[in-house]
Parts: sequence; C-alpha cells; structure tokens
Amino acid sequence: MSDYLLEPIGWIRSELKRTKDAPRFYTEEGAPNARLELDERLCDAMDGINVGDDIVIITWLHLAKRDTLKVHPRGDLTRPKRGVFSTRSPHRPNPIGLHRAKVLAIEQNVVSIGPIEAIDGTPVVDIKCVVKPLADD
Repeated sequence: MSDYLLEPIGWIRSELKRTKDAPRFYTEEGAPNARLELDERLCDAMDGINVGDDIVIITWLHLAKRDTLKVHPRGDLTRPKRGVFSTRSPHRPNPIGLHRAKVLAIEQNVVSIGPIEAIDGTPVVDIKCVVKPLADD
C-alpha cells in the first residue's frame, strides 16, 4: 500500500466538545450549527459557494479507531455486528466523514454551517458542492 498525504483545509468549531456528545446522524438527532474555519490562503476556493447552498464537508475523524472492522449498528448491542463499510460508524480503516450542511453565512475565511454532527477541532479535508439534478425538459 502507498501512503497519501492529506492536509487540512480548515477545522470545525462546534459546541460539541466530546465524541459521546455528537449525534449519530445530523438529520434526525438535532445536530447543532457550527463554524468551518478555512485556511485563509484558500478563501478564493470558496468562490461560487453562496449562503443557502448545500455543501458536503469531508472531514478526517481524528479521534476514531482505525483498526475496527465490525460494529453493532448505531452502537445498539442488540443488533448483530456488521462491517463498518455498511454503517456510518466513525471507526474505520480511513476515518473519513461526510457531512451535508447548509451554508448559513460567509465572513472572510469563516463559514457558518449547519446542522453538522462533527465535534470541535475536527480537521476538514475538502468541501464539495451538492450537485442538483438536471431538470426534466
């Protein structure tokens, strides 16, 4: 296997300070709004992203265990273990997080977003726009 270098483009700043406080999924469990503090050198990369847009934020789940291959879905011990690739568990060989959030405000290198279930200090690897389906003509 080859090694690949990822460098954070920013960090999540959130009221969520511990992993146990984070909701399991942003849409159904009341994840809070947060701020994405973008590296100031990358502000031009936000051109075309506007308030109200939905974006996908790709994070590195820096506190996750990387040797976990099976988990009880949603931490429910009554459910049989499944492979992490069939779950949203943060514990996985490459702990990459995908978070869909709405852009609430943009002020220089600080992007207010929400809701998002990432904890404070989570490194951001990339931002992608949400592709809207083509209209049927």
